[in-house]
Amino acid sequence: MPAGQAPFLKIPFLERDIDIERRPNGVLVVRNKVPLKPIGPPIPHLLQRAAQTRPDHTWLAQRHEESGAWRRLSYGEAQRQVNAVTQALLDLSAPGRPVMVLSGNSIEHAVIELAAMQAGMPYAPITPAYSLLSTDHLKLKSIAALLDPAVVFVQKAAQFSAALRALDLSRATVILVEDPIAEIASQAWADLIQTPVSADVTQSLERVTHDTVAKYLFTSGSTGVPKAVKVTQGMMCASVAMNSQMIETTAETPERVVLEWLPWSHVAGGSAIFNGVLDSGGTIYIDAGRPAPGAFQETIRNLKEVSPVSFSSMPIGYAMLLEALERDEELARGMFRNLRRLTSSGARLPDTVYAGLQAQAVKHTGHKIPFGSAYGSTETSAAVTCVFWPTDRSGLIGLPHPGVELKLLPIDGARYEVRVKSPAVTPGYLGQPELTAQAFDDEGFFLMGDAATFVDPDQPFEGLAFGGRVAEEFKLQSGVFVQVGSLRVECINALAPLVSDVVITGADRADVGALAWLNVNAARDLIGVPDATMAELIASPQVRDAVRAGLAAHNRRSTGSSKRIAHVLLLEEPASMDAGEITDKGYLNQRRVLDLRSALVDRLYQTPADDSVILVN
Repeated sequence: MPAGQAPFLKIPFLERDIDIERRPNGVLVVRNKVPLKPIGPPIPHLLQRAAQTRPDHTWLAQRHEESGAWRRLSYGEAQRQVNAVTQALLDLSAPGRPVMVLSGNSIEHAVIELAAMQAGMPYAPITPAYSLLSTDHLKLKSIAALLDPAVVFVQKAAQFSAALRALDLSRATVILVEDPIAEIASQAWADLIQTPVSADVTQSLERVTHDTVAKYLFTSGSTGVPKAVKVTQGMMCASVAMNSQMIETTAETPERVVLEWLPWSHVAGGSAIFNGVLDSGGTIYIDAGRPAPGAFQETIRNLKEVSPVSFSSMPIGYAMLLEALERDEELARGMFRNLRRLTSSGARLPDTVYAGLQAQAVKHTGHKIPFGSAYGSTETSAAVTCVFWPTDRSGLIGLPHPGVELKLLPIDGARYEVRVKSPAVTPGYLGQPELTAQAFDDEGFFLMGDAATFVDPDQPFEGLAFGGRVAEEFKLQSGVFVQVGSLRVECINALAPLVSDVVITGADRADVGALAWLNVNAARDLIGVPDATMAELIASPQVRDAVRAGLAAHNRRSTGSSKRIAHVLLLEEPASMDAGEITDKGYLNQRRVLDLRSALVDRLYQTPADDSVILVN
């Protein structure tokens, strides 16, 4: 049976039932008619509950760096360690001051997160890039000055030595797991988890309420100093409740097992997935891989062993996964053995990638896997809308979660600016009351900064589609707006599988152009040279002709100057996570790429045309 005709795996999704308030000024307020269920206790209680009901079950697993074997932490042992570390934190007598974590995902990182929450000390995970990739550590210093942390945690002190030396640690205790530095005073993890526990731990946990600030999550900081988003226990608990209502739990519901690389310094991995697994009593396999050249092989290695029930990634990660699945039968069998749901976030998943993944699913299971997507932000606990029904349509952001009010303000004929109100929305930013005030409208709705459109205005239950970042859009010299988000995906689809990503150019220019990165394997297959370098691929007449033909076909299907690509430049240097062109969540930062590669944009538009530029009819 062709993949497109195969049935979807049956999953008991929440029914689609929405209410739309239509105001005279064209504003819409969309609500899920299903009420939000009562939210549960603060997040640390979820660990205490799981430790009582399944003490020997694995909560976290992580490969040992040297042996490659999985290290495992059961719920029962996790409870013991969390309580011991909580006591150690209470002994510091620094109530309310944060615990700042510089290193990435690890078993010990998870333990100190919950211990900090139990001790009433906000947990603040910082993207490791600010410590490991910066030379001046300016962002890290500004974050530390804002937080005034009582504790700075690192997995390996030697690895973070430059960052630690850059910080004023006079008011902070350094806690480390491995590789101490002689000149920096620290406490060893092995000692902390042996701390005798007193009744103070239970009393401290009882003082944690839904209004308690659980963590500070920092925005990307791509346009300035990162902002510290206040995340309360109530916000996270509301998000857990919302997400748990998307699929009914039945006797047939499999245990939740995930293989996860998304960083805990961001809301998707650190709140939505981390807390959801904890709520269900499931297992997180910590993936040291990520969707980047040279790092994705570790994810493939893990997928051959773990066989997750659900899997999440970004579009670039799924493109890399599809290539691997098509080449590796063992990987495909392991990937689909227990899989029930795929989730994509970030930009829209290209149609060709979606179709290829479903073809693999049908080949190995006989049915398609429901492919959901979620929409949210750090400030909304990643819970605004969700696709909670099976669909072959790519690019959807879905419908509101229970408990969410979605305010839609008309932008043009079809698109709306998105604003949101819910119990999962932040009360504001730490130490920045002006920015907090600017983030909300006069009705208390948080401004998302995004646009959305109904897939079918006459049938709104078919859901909303992402309409792009409002701030990324620009005008041509003619005054015509270019909708960057949708055009970018159309270009990727037009050039699939030859191109992996594009950035749209043209602000205040006469026409639209693009900077593009080749998919190396697809380009090598096209010219029949398996070891061709990137420079050779970019110079290849076959590759250039294919890019020109793909975009020319796109132009024939498009109407208006805002949709037509006039010229494109293929880039040899990959997008850099170090420079902020790719966030550590895998998103391509269009504005940052254009800023850093302004000389290439100028070359794209120079007259007469540079020989490296591909002109498109």
